[in-house]
Amino acid sequence: MTIGWCFDNTYSKLPDPFKEEIGPVPVKNPELVILNKNLSKELNLDFSNLDNKKISELFSGNSLPPGSNSIAQAYAGHQFGHFTMLGDGRAVLIGEHLSKKKDRYDIQFKGSGKTAFSRNGDGRAALGPMLREYIISEAMHNLNIPTTRSLAVVKTGEDVIRETSLQGAILTRVALSHIRVGTFQYIAARDKKDELEILLNYVIQRHYPNIQNSKNKALDLLKVVMEKQIDLVINWMRVGFIHGVMNTDNMSISGETIDYGPCAFMDIYDPKSVFSSIDQMGRYAYCNQPVITKWNLSRFAECLIPLIDKDQNKSIEMATEIINSFEKKYEEKWLNMMRDKLGLFGAEDKDKILILDLLTWMHKNKLDYTNTFCHLMNFEIEKNENFKDNDFQNWKKRWQERLKTNNNSPEKYIKLMKNVNPLIIPRNHKVEEVLNEANKSNIKPLIKLLEVLNNPYFEQKNIIDYQKPSSSKEKYQTFCGT
Repeated sequence: MTIGWCFDNTYSKLPDPFKEEIGPVPVKNPELVILNKNLSKELNLDFSNLDNKKISELFSGNSLPPGSNSIAQAYAGHQFGHFTMLGDGRAVLIGEHLSKKKDRYDIQFKGSGKTAFSRNGDGRAALGPMLREYIISEAMHNLNIPTTRSLAVVKTGEDVIRETSLQGAILTRVALSHIRVGTFQYIAARDKKDELEILLNYVIQRHYPNIQNSKNKALDLLKVVMEKQIDLVINWMRVGFIHGVMNTDNMSISGETIDYGPCAFMDIYDPKSVFSSIDQMGRYAYCNQPVITKWNLSRFAECLIPLIDKDQNKSIEMATEIINSFEKKYEEKWLNMMRDKLGLFGAEDKDKILILDLLTWMHKNKLDYTNTFCHLMNFEIEKNENFKDNDFQNWKKRWQERLKTNNNSPEKYIKLMKNVNPLIIPRNHKVEEVLNEANKSNIKPLIKLLEVLNNPYFEQKNIIDYQKPSSSKEKYQTFCGT
């Protein structure tokens, strides 16, 4: 029986410098851990006639589907500010699948073995980090945030050595594409304008055909990618998500969240929250995410300089003007996002002060970010005496006065708030709990967590245990898994 694969592989037809033709390295004993049935349906794929063994063979790369054409993509990246030539060191793109609606999706195996870009790496991945990406990427999708998604996780039957010996696994990642700012950096570093033009035209044709007839395609691409990234990071800030490793190779040109390594969600509101074990200086802290977004976009702009104008100085001037508009655009969109979180319609001069006063109070009193907004929507997740103090009560009076403007009503503002304030997020301690159980071959808690995260904006029964922050006083840390 046919599964429904419909491959139309365009990236693999680009010139050799863009990629390496290579297949996944076969694994000893593949075993299916989880298959995303909802995503399968969206992709018009049907695995119901395959047993788990056949599915495992497929998603381990031991048996590739007809029409696939496996490659490792070349890219570079500023990793913590330092430029490095990189590439898919532990992943292969098996092809581009077209849904019945003719939507195009990259199908990539992560943890599939060594490639020409592996450097000193083993090309493999461990079960824990692959399941973390599965959980968080699906949670982000359900939070209505643009993201790559996870189709399957398969154990390889082989161990990988990190700090200790861990179970090996392969994740199947689905993306609009895996083209990154770092892809442009890799090609730009080769200093061949014709290759840069090929990449520019390919990206526009694939992702932004509306600017195909633009008089200055490179400049318009910079504008549209900047808008996409501003929208994306504001969504992260909205739900308290911290990516943790915002290197230029982890910024997707399509505007999706990509590469869930040391990511986490903020519990107690602290703008300087950092969870990544490798981010010692807080470069990618919660509050620095917009700053780093602008920095990464500046690196993207540098790649496009040869294509914007023949006169380099004029080209730099035009690109700089766009990059310098970042702060104003970001602040305007951030304010509107925060207005939505507080149920405010229209815009008033004092809104910014009202918003910042709440955030300052939350920070000072160590309040939970998600649950504070739940409290304002009359969902009492946990009793907190801080909500009775004078500072908060005074702030609440000002907020309630502001709510009365613009013909607002409780039904209207609560509806607005419910659309943007999740009642549940993937709490870090719950994610760790289910990963620990999965490492013992018990995935029932993981399945339950995914079910709960499936409807983050709706009331659900008996989920209070998933909504409370951790009671542990220990500092939570996350790791890359490479």
